[in-house]
Amino acid sequence: MRRAAHQLYDTKPLVLEDPTAVRILGKEYRPEVEKTATKLHKAFSVALRAFLVARSRYAEDTLAKAVAAGATQYVLLGAGLDTFAFRNPYAQLRVFEVDHPATQMWKRELMVTNSVEAPSSLTFVPVDFEHQRLTDELMGAGFHPQERTVFAWLGVVPYLTYAAFRSTLDFISDCAQGSAVVMDYSQPRHALSFHEQLAHDSLAARVKQAGEPFQLFFTPEELARECGHFSRVEDMGSPEINARYFFDRTDNLKVMGSAGRLMSAWL
Repeated sequence: MRRAAHQLYDTKPLVLEDPTAVRILGKEYRPEVEKTATKLHKAFSVALRAFLVARSRYAEDTLAKAVAAGATQYVLLGAGLDTFAFRNPYAQLRVFEVDHPATQMWKRELMVTNSVEAPSSLTFVPVDFEHQRLTDELMGAGFHPQERTVFAWLGVVPYLTYAAFRSTLDFISDCAQGSAVVMDYSQPRHALSFHEQLAHDSLAARVKQAGEPFQLFFTPEELARECGHFSRVEDMGSPEINARYFFDRTDNLKVMGSAGRLMSAWL
């Protein structure tokens, strides 16, 4: 919904051109998207939309660099309603969307309802992580670990156990040289300012009540150590994200605070 709102309410040029985000939501979710019109000057709402738009743009920018260097696979871990596969400009690129079976079924139902067709380059990979292994399911779906791959791990890491995070990162680090992973992550509460701690507590309470509590946080230094097997790491906070994606805009779209960060790591 945030990516859809970006298409409808933010000033051109857009940071992320994603018209499919509007189409796939259809009439059912359009009223919720339209609430953005009343929040265009609410700093927290604008900053959250900016961060979600920037993380998708960052993943797709990283993918573009990898494809230019020979990458042939794009794996979205926790794909949700990501729409890149429907906008994929690379004829040689296969896209694998990994998600919980129920979430993936919901997405496919929205696609049918709103006449969004799956391209032949897209493979859905339903994975119930309590009973199935990511490696087994990806390989069974036609994934080739010897080919250069970009993994997009967006909106997932804070909800994982450390063991789940580590095992997935180990799997990625065993893939072909030239592969990359992009993720967003959150800093721990103690690394935040007083006002950001209050915002953190409020958001943590809401996601816990929804049944998906925050579990995993990193400082940039801690995450850099976790990525020791990678040869090149880029880690960006609000100043770097704003300089790259929101510089010299005529609206107030920008990222705020220090909690959320973006990172890419290359093998």
